[in-house]
Amino acid sequence: MRVLTVCGSLQATSTNRDLLGQVEQRAIARGHQVVAAPGLDALPLFNPDILTTTGEPPAVRAWRENLSEADAVVFASPEYGHSLPGALKNAVDWVIGSGELYRKLVALTASVPHETRGQLGLEALAVTLRAVEGRIAWQAPIARQPGADDAIDALLVALERGQVDD
Repeated sequence: MRVLTVCGSLQATSTNRDLLGQVEQRAIARGHQVVAAPGLDALPLFNPDILTTTGEPPAVRAWRENLSEADAVVFASPEYGHSLPGALKNAVDWVIGSGELYRKLVALTASVPHETRGQLGLEALAVTLRAVEGRIAWQAPIARQPGADDAIDALLVALERGQVDD
């Protein structure tokens, strides 16, 4: 399986980026091909007029290609104001009409200090992905504590099985 990892945080030292690094290592060990999406900060603010006036920006083209080539996508994102970060929403907006995320198998997680945190941000991301009928196989934060490897493995198993939480 080709897995694309997407960090919803723009911070260079994001714990979500660290979590995705762990997901990537464990996925590779399980025989999957893993690609980390470039930073979402390269995407311009979504505006359909850009496509008709100047054409598809290179960052948008790369984002769309990465999504198209992936069998599954793992999003790790912080919760901002009980929602998802604007940069991540912007990235999804760029592919709502073009279809690269349509019915794509996805896992949604967040690096959190305690498993009760991050739920609202993940739910906001899930609502956004329902616009493209994203097939959500996993939707739970992963606490930064002993046992995180087990949660990461469970996330990967959910993707491997193609489980969908409707």
